[in-house]
Amino acid sequence: MSAGELPDAPACARNREPILRELRRLLAHRRSVLEIGSGTGQHAVYFAPRLPHLTWQTSDLAENLPGIRAWLAAQPASNMPPPLELDVSGEWPDLAVDAVFTANSLHIMSADSVRALFRALPRVLQPGGALIVYGPMKIAGGYIGSGPGGIGSSNADFDRWLKQRDPHSGIRDLEWLDRLAEDAGLQRVENHYLPANNQLVVWQHIE
Repeated sequence: MSAGELPDAPACARNREPILRELRRLLAHRRSVLEIGSGTGQHAVYFAPRLPHLTWQTSDLAENLPGIRAWLAAQPASNMPPPLELDVSGEWPDLAVDAVFTANSLHIMSADSVRALFRALPRVLQPGGALIVYGPMKIAGGYIGSGPGGIGSSNADFDRWLKQRDPHSGIRDLEWLDRLAEDAGLQRVENHYLPANNQLVVWQHIE
């Protein structure tokens, strides 16, 4: 796969700097990160060399691994091992990390897959570890963001589009995610509003 054939997710270039500003602080004292749903791998190749103190482990479904490998080969970094195959609803790799990161994934996954992800977190996330999620969310049933139709309309339109494409997907309620996190032994500690009508939410594994 040549440089011109590398998979491209344009949103990565738009959101990587705001996310990185938060990750520099949140991951300053972490040593290992599992990225779930690495997609094209573009976030990984941007973040990892700028966070050289930690190991950035990419993962995704089998069909997405060739694209991730291609990006890792095109922009290698010593702290990025080869990507792992990970279906959140299946068997998880034998890992122990102190942070899990995922971006623009929970609204693409089915609700059952989101539940499976949270249920599996205690197997890989060390006590005191953090789950960091970037993406669109609802709060108290309302959409965050603005558009031509008024407050929240852009994310509301996006949610309708997601559900038309796949009824099992959709923008998740933060309160529902909080309950899943609590069941997994985590509690929410931060919630940041980032550009493009997204949030970056942090849950911490209770020691």
